[in-house]
Amino acid sequence: MAVTFSKSKNFLVGIDSDGCAFDSMEIKHKECFIPNFIKHFGLQAISRFARETAEFTNLYSKTRGANRFVSYLLAIDMLKDRPEVQARNVTLPQLQGLRDWIARESKLGTKTIKPEAEKTGDPDLKLCYEWSAAVDKAVADMVEGVPPFPGVKSALEKLNEQADIIVCSATPTGALQAEWTEHGIAGQVKEICGQEAGNKTEILTGAKALGYEPENMLMIGDAPGDMKAALAVGACFYPINPGHEEKSWERFNAEALAKFFAGEYRGAYMDKMIAEFETYLPEKPNWK
Repeated sequence: MAVTFSKSKNFLVGIDSDGCAFDSMEIKHKECFIPNFIKHFGLQAISRFARETAEFTNLYSKTRGANRFVSYLLAIDMLKDRPEVQARNVTLPQLQGLRDWIARESKLGTKTIKPEAEKTGDPDLKLCYEWSAAVDKAVADMVEGVPPFPGVKSALEKLNEQADIIVCSATPTGALQAEWTEHGIAGQVKEICGQEAGNKTEILTGAKALGYEPENMLMIGDAPGDMKAALAVGACFYPINPGHEEKSWERFNAEALAKFFAGEYRGAYMDKMIAEFETYLPEKPNWK
């Protein structure tokens, strides 16, 4: 089972961390993920395009917030189609070993890819583990002093009156625990569920099995993957709109939270929130 906490209230709220509770997406991808992406996958000759493509798949498109192995593999596949890359005759890694592993494993993380790389001896998995471990090290070294968005702490306090709260994230659990503890809000949640607990749908499914009614479950997130996970288990979804995070939390505290507890969130109001959210992230990059 993906979760270990016990149900104590009638409502369940899952909150994503990076880019949703914390303004940490930009620093993590631009300073930690992408430099190591260029280094480990031999993309130095096309670094400008590698950076632009990885920023698109991880920050500025509908795949924002996806698991690292999935979204950076997508970046490599998008690079293959770029004329600028083809013109430079750069050989991009195929990473078939990674593709096969993604197809058979749901808990995609540094801690799960390492034993798989050792067991299989697959050079693709070894390379991807080395990249992922380097990213984790860079995040631990670089990312500190990044506070929650304004409005998050007050939302947690209000939610705690009637709801069990969990962190539901694709980030390694250790990094989540460090960030939530650093800013004094780890005690506001029942459990911190990172990538080791499974994907977000699996985490919410595990929580639902504790006995929450779907209409009493809410996922708060900044990415389409958060919305898909919520809808997959029948839960409500509240979006933190990329680039407008503070206004999103302000609106949550001012009106959405009360609507959720009153049973008035699902329906026209949620549909309106989702329709607005879907205007923020494009499917196609501007270079196509």
